Amino acid sequence: MSPEERHAIELLRRVPYGRVATSMRALPFLALARHIVVDGRVVLRMHAGFGYHHACNGSVVAYGADNFNSGDPRLWSVQFTGTARVVEPATAELELFGPAPHFMDGAVFEPVYMRIEPQFVTVHALVGNPDRAYQHAR
Repeated sequence: MSPEERHAIELLRRVPYGRVATSMRALPFLALARHIVVDGRVVLRMHAGFGYHHACNGSVVAYGADNFNSGDPRLWSVQFTGTARVVEPATAELELFGPAPHFMDGAVFEPVYMRIEPQFVTVHALVGNPDRAYQHAR
C-alpha cells in the first residue's frame, strides 16, 4: 500500500459517512453511505430501498468523504475509485458499523453492504481557507 493510500485510509477513518457515485440508467448519481475500512478495503452500508446498490454492484464506483463541516482549518477530501460488490459482512464488521439508522427519507432503513476494492486513491487538502463562515447568497 502506498503512503498516499495509507494517508487516505487514515483520513477516512476520521469521519463516518461519505458519498458513493456511479451511474444508473446512464445518469450519474450520488448516494449517502456509512463506511468502515477493513484490510485496506472500503465497506459501505447503504439503504437498499432505493436500489442504488444494484447499479453499483459489479460496477466501478467512486466513494468520497471529507471533513468540510468539522470546523478544522485544514480541509481534506479523499476518494476511492474501484469495483463495488454487494457483500454480507462478518459479525465483527457489522459491529464496526454500529447501529443502523431507523429511517431513510421516511422509510424504514433496510441495510445493504458493499465492498470496494480501491484501484485509485486520491487525497486533496485545502489549507488556510479564511472564508470558513461563507454563506450562500439569498
